[in-house]
Amino acid sequence: MNKTELVAAMAEQAGISKKDAEKALKAFTDAVAGELKAGGKVQLVGFGTFEVAEKKAREGINPLTKKPMSIPASKAPKFKAGKALKDLVNA
Repeated sequence: MNKTELVAAMAEQAGISKKDAEKALKAFTDAVAGELKAGGKVQLVGFGTFEVAEKKAREGINPLTKKPMSIPASKAPKFKAGKALKDLVNA
């Protein structure tokens, strides 16, 4: 499912226009991204949790030259599915 299909499904299930569904989706993604950027997390009970995972700096190997290289520390968004979502998928 791509964004257009998701917006159409949201509009149909909520009984709203596609334009309003697209605004709601954008507001949701902006709110989650803003909270993650601020270092927080977003927990939706029954669905899952969006949070930031911190990766430590480490040594790696360049696959072309086989020489060691340093990989800097970074942050990455992470999603952990909630129990209700896991149960729904596995049912």
